[in-house]
Amino acid sequence: MNSDNVPSTVPRELGVLAFNKRVLELATEDTCPILERLRYVCIISNNLDEFFEVLVARIKTQLNEKNQNSDINNHKLLKQICFESHALVQSQYQLLNNKILPELERHNIFILRKDTLNQEQARWITNYFTDEVKPVLTPIGIDPAHPFPRVLNKSLNFAVELDGKDAFERDLSVAIVQVPRSLPRILELPPIFSENNRCFITISSILQTHMDSVFPGFRVKGSHQFRVTRNSELFVDEEEVTDLGAAVKGELSYRQYGASVRLETSESCPLGVSDFLLDKLGLKNDDLFTVDGPVNLARLISLPKLLDRIDLEFIRFTPGLPKGLDKSESIFDVIDRTDILLHHPYQSFLPVIDFLDSASNDPYVVAIKQTVYRTGVDSDVMKKLINAAQKGKQVTVAVELFARFDEETNYDWARQLEDAGVTVVYGVVGYKTHAKMLLVLRKVNKKLKFYGHLGTGNYNPKTARSYTDLGLLTCDQSLGEDINSVFSQLTGVGRNTSFQKLWIAPFGLNKEINNAIDNEIKIARGGGKSQIVAKINALTDENIIKKLYSASQAGVQIDLIVRGACGLRPGVSGLSENIRVRSIVGRFLEHSRVVMFSNKGKNDLFIGSADWMSRNLHRRVEVFLPVFDPKLKQRIIKETIEADLRETRNAWILGPDHTYSRVKSRGKGFSAQTYNLKKMAKN
Repeated sequence: MNSDNVPSTVPRELGVLAFNKRVLELATEDTCPILERLRYVCIISNNLDEFFEVLVARIKTQLNEKNQNSDINNHKLLKQICFESHALVQSQYQLLNNKILPELERHNIFILRKDTLNQEQARWITNYFTDEVKPVLTPIGIDPAHPFPRVLNKSLNFAVELDGKDAFERDLSVAIVQVPRSLPRILELPPIFSENNRCFITISSILQTHMDSVFPGFRVKGSHQFRVTRNSELFVDEEEVTDLGAAVKGELSYRQYGASVRLETSESCPLGVSDFLLDKLGLKNDDLFTVDGPVNLARLISLPKLLDRIDLEFIRFTPGLPKGLDKSESIFDVIDRTDILLHHPYQSFLPVIDFLDSASNDPYVVAIKQTVYRTGVDSDVMKKLINAAQKGKQVTVAVELFARFDEETNYDWARQLEDAGVTVVYGVVGYKTHAKMLLVLRKVNKKLKFYGHLGTGNYNPKTARSYTDLGLLTCDQSLGEDINSVFSQLTGVGRNTSFQKLWIAPFGLNKEINNAIDNEIKIARGGGKSQIVAKINALTDENIIKKLYSASQAGVQIDLIVRGACGLRPGVSGLSENIRVRSIVGRFLEHSRVVMFSNKGKNDLFIGSADWMSRNLHRRVEVFLPVFDPKLKQRIIKETIEADLRETRNAWILGPDHTYSRVKSRGKGFSAQTYNLKKMAKN
């Protein structure tokens, strides 16, 4: 491929769709447990929801702003997104209907439709509908007095075609039925009606079966499920508000009614009805997705939990503990002796909880400082912080209110923390606080000593069971001082100071990465052996990509392990022939960020919270941590970089044409995740 014809970057949006194609390929594998295959299909639906709510919505907003310079590119990108996403959704439902559901039935698990119900099942469902569903429905007839309703974002709805007159003798041809979110989306029938099978039915099938009774006196000509995806960006003028938390809380309710972005309907929906819906929602034909199955497919992800069939899931495991932590001594004593590296999910997140619990109860601890990005609704971490404040510790928490789709949870926790006496700050206006930091100040021999935790993942025990992440517990005092300086910046009193060890965005991180790449270029041009390895979630920053192209042209050997969107084109003659890109998609979500610069054999190693995206490098507070301990450095290299580069079972290679091809392996191949499970988990 001629390098003159290669664009410098590939749009992030196309990279996100390509990632979901790789997830779909996992769902096709017969060797994968069937409930895990179902999970993959549901994960794709959840991913696509966010894709349209955020990325596609952003492009449409830019087009509405009539920026002529970007209009042509955005129109072209939207057209490509339309083609790719429609093809992906079609493949997703084909796989569900032709492979996954039949395989579930072979295991005596059935998702029933209205035409597959026997007499007893139909009677039970009718009773359920009459008692539990019909009373909470509020059908809305569309007429001049009742305009098209404001349909909630991602809610399940029905467009119903009618023939007849209402109580006031007015002709009514169309009505909308909105399905309350209080109703379960999938329901299991009692065993007595299931003939030794596990039988389920979706709420959409129940409604379609009984829509006639929702409209007594009318002839129901057709009822068609539909779902609207809306722009979910929050619009808060951070410079004008006096209480950012209250402003975010107030804005959350409007998220449900943002501008329409996508319409999903069933395949059986007539053209006239879908055109009617598109018109009312201000959408075009390209925005319509017709599907052969439930439009709210992501809701099926609850099925594995309802079934509790461990024989149809991945083999369960108990996360292990690093050596030295399985004793009863104080965790502070252990950290005093040595740094502790945690590799999740293979190793437990409990040491982080125990560290925080010990800090909240230790009489020598005087202060705790922590960042919060995503913690979950029922968070032990938040409870420990509240406990610490109630016991008189000085607790400061930097809560990121703009952690997308976790804003309400974070706001609620912020209020609970404040009620307990915690000092809560919302970071810096215009910069998301994405760094993962926990700092404990403890008096030892009458002097304050820093104990800290830095990680690549969130303080969320739930995701720590399904995301691969790294965390370091340390009492390195220079690191502690650096972390403390970052907290001073977050609370609004710190200056842009120099840091002893940490690389911090939005200040020096981008510069340090570029300097490290320049150093490898210098080594290569001097005839030395040079190498860069980066394991990240996404690579879309144009300046970093151009710098990597320059490094390749200088002879630097570059291996990139990029799980998701990658805007770089590897292997292009004269441009990037020394760059190799692979993506690993498997049982666990690859989430850790690890970067290594060979630096004449020193193998400078860093872990951190930032991907190589413009937002992470310039518009977020991020932390990259150098790893100096030889044993821990070797562990990280072996468990992440070396294992990932050996990966053959769940690896895809990115080609010069920016398409991914699955690595073909002989026999079972090598799986980095399986390797780490065997190495670190208890069973």
